[in-house]
Amino acid sequence: MSTNNHYDVIVIGTGAGGGTLIHRLAQTGKQILVLERGPFLPREKDNWNTKVVFNSDRYHNQEIWYDKDGNELHPGMSYFVGGNTKLYGAALFRLREKDFEKYSHRDGISPEWPLKYQDFERYYIQAEKLYQVHGQSGEDPTEPFRSEEYPYPAVTHEPRLQEIHEALQAQGLHPYHTPVGIRLNEAERYLSECIRCNTCDGFPCLVQAKSDAEVTGIRPVMRQNNVTLLTEAKVLLLHTSPSGKEVTEVEVEVQGEIRTFSGDIVAIACGAINSSVLLLKSANDKHPDGLANSSGLVGRNFMKHVLGSIIGVSKKPNPTAFQKTMSINDFYWGEEGYDYPLGQIQTLGKVSKEALEGNAEAYAPLTPEQVATHSIDWWLTVEDLPDPNNRVRVDGDKIILEYTENNSESYDRLQTRWIEILKAIECGQEILPNCSYFVKGGKTYFTGKLPLDGVGHQVGTCRFGEDPKTSVLDLNCRTHDLDNLYIVDGSFFCSSGAVNPTLTIIANALRVADHLIQRIK
Repeated sequence: MSTNNHYDVIVIGTGAGGGTLIHRLAQTGKQILVLERGPFLPREKDNWNTKVVFNSDRYHNQEIWYDKDGNELHPGMSYFVGGNTKLYGAALFRLREKDFEKYSHRDGISPEWPLKYQDFERYYIQAEKLYQVHGQSGEDPTEPFRSEEYPYPAVTHEPRLQEIHEALQAQGLHPYHTPVGIRLNEAERYLSECIRCNTCDGFPCLVQAKSDAEVTGIRPVMRQNNVTLLTEAKVLLLHTSPSGKEVTEVEVEVQGEIRTFSGDIVAIACGAINSSVLLLKSANDKHPDGLANSSGLVGRNFMKHVLGSIIGVSKKPNPTAFQKTMSINDFYWGEEGYDYPLGQIQTLGKVSKEALEGNAEAYAPLTPEQVATHSIDWWLTVEDLPDPNNRVRVDGDKIILEYTENNSESYDRLQTRWIEILKAIECGQEILPNCSYFVKGGKTYFTGKLPLDGVGHQVGTCRFGEDPKTSVLDLNCRTHDLDNLYIVDGSFFCSSGAVNPTLTIIANALRVADHLIQRIK
């Protein structure tokens, strides 16, 4: 091992949490070491190649994890500077005020958070400014309080989506513009970095117009003298002092060489799964069950949302390119006759025939091209309840996700309800005569549920709280058991809500950064 190198702060991971934390801490002038297990994602034509992006591991890791029954999982994780945000859809929602409170679901209780919405609101504002979020307040009846308007205007619907927007309003619903973090200037397109293409949601952005953690957080500070970025640097273990009260060394494999570093502060931001894996693998005599695990909760209460898609095919073509502009929260807290929350609906990035060709038989007698050119594509998000039996576990080098889905009834009800509404607006406008397409009586709605491999919304494995017996982190996301160890990703969530977690991860990273700035002064 090489001689130790000491830093004021070591940050492990450069995704939504780590990238944001680094951006804020860089202003302090303190010496910061950034460790990222992956390289920079290459800018190449394949960034926009649907077959490469969706049918290969070019932009996902090739790890194999395992489920509770020993079956192989191929996780949809991206190990690059910027983490999973390199391929995310850039939908940046706030949790609702009630998401921070205790309330009942069909399958159990969503617990109260130790901090409330008002504790995060000013950081939501900062996060929206930093990640250039485009949105419009006042459209969504479930929208939480805002102290400021969105920093950028909402991304407009293309004509076909505007028709759907108006048809939904005619049904008494409240569609609103999805808040998205993109570098778009619709007023002066020639100045816009974003070109409103159809290769955004799920793709790397070749023109770097998506507000991911690399473009927004890392690149603006990576050349500062006080910031040292090491890529292809996989952290293997955290070593502690003899007392076990602090992390003294970070053991890293850097491009095949084992090196160690030390820091006054160590912040883990590897994502809720890999942060837990690192803590569990770093077990020692003082921490026999893994670092920061005196509560026994490290890795437990893993949540990933109950997620799925609806591809709705209509007779009228849908030439929309940038489709991810509409969301509906009318069923977020339930509906008449059902007192439990259902979830959120939003448009997906537009599907293409290339994306569907790998499973062409599922759409027969329609062809992938017929489906893609006439479909409107939707994404459903239902809250995943915390369950201590849903956990991340390690067995040697094996990563195991022990997970049983909950709230399935709520998901099925939301899916059925949404298809009924789509049929009503389609048939009502005679876009779909007799609710059929090219083939009379043919299937026009294709549904799919995201399997366990899809872990893009991972949260909850090291929840925060005031009691060390019932939480892993304190309110500043410092581990209860080690004085200089923090976790700054989605691990701290107490519940998952029913919207994408990324903006809350970003806002919390800014909140923790303010605490650390005061500490390292």
